Amino acid sequence: MFKNNGKIYNKFDLRRKIVVYQGDCLDLLRDIPDESLQLIVTSPPYNIGKEYETKSKLKQYLGQQAAVIKECVRTLSPHGSICWQVGNYVDNGSIVPLDTILYPIFVDFGLKMRNRIIWHFEHGLHCSKRFSGRYETIIWFTKSEDYVFNLDPVRIPQKYPGKKYFKGPNAGKYSCNPLGKNPGDVWVIPNVKSNHVEKTIHPCQFPVELIERFVLSMTNEGDWVFDPFSGTGTSIVAAVRHNRRGAGAEYERKYIDVAVERIEQELRGTLKTRPMNRPVYDPVLAGNSLTKAPWTYLDDSEQPLLIKERKLKYGTL
Repeated sequence: MFKNNGKIYNKFDLRRKIVVYQGDCLDLLRDIPDESLQLIVTSPPYNIGKEYETKSKLKQYLGQQAAVIKECVRTLSPHGSICWQVGNYVDNGSIVPLDTILYPIFVDFGLKMRNRIIWHFEHGLHCSKRFSGRYETIIWFTKSEDYVFNLDPVRIPQKYPGKKYFKGPNAGKYSCNPLGKNPGDVWVIPNVKSNHVEKTIHPCQFPVELIERFVLSMTNEGDWVFDPFSGTGTSIVAAVRHNRRGAGAEYERKYIDVAVERIEQELRGTLKTRPMNRPVYDPVLAGNSLTKAPWTYLDDSEQPLLIKERKLKYGTL
């Protein structure tokens, strides 16, 4: 079985197992041989002015992305996958879904789209002039028709495991795969907010379990997983956890330090993460007292009143 030796390097070499590079991802990519990476998975800056990016004109941003994508395609194995997780570019309140305008760039480089995965979560910024955004997308491309895809490691529990065929030659037999079902292309996984066990100083960190699903389904042990915008090292953590090689680039020193610490914790088995396939917390089923509204309705025609306001108005409940 493939095992990491625990050493983290800052320069790429095919003989190494973990690489965390501080600087421009293009500089790191130039050191990576052609067709040597099995999975490239990332969440690039959205060009919305976060602390780790400089907002630029959309055309300039797309040019920068195209330069990185070009190098990623060069370094991608013929059997490999690229998964690009993006949200929306926002310009004066008008949104542009980045996956739709990045799609032609990937296609122009000869890649083939396999899925447009919707990542749904329940918490985020609250909008007042449009519906609050509660999903982002991951666009998955491959370099050829002969690509690695291991479904069994990422199957999820069946909805009706006791279901049987009711007619035909298999009548009376269970109709479900005992290993579980295909997770589909809508993934409900909590995002990393203030109360998430994985939360660090990074403002836009994605959860380890999101990347684990890609690592397990699109790579085999010993393969390289690369993240050109690695932030606090989530992609490398997911790779290390499942005996893959991991590499990534990040500009900010403070995020590099967090990434190295998280990877070292993962190697020691002490990193706290949300387990894969844990059901999403349901506050009602959990009996959370905050699910009980502090207001009541008088009838269908009236606005809800806070309980204390109703007491003042009517003197009793």
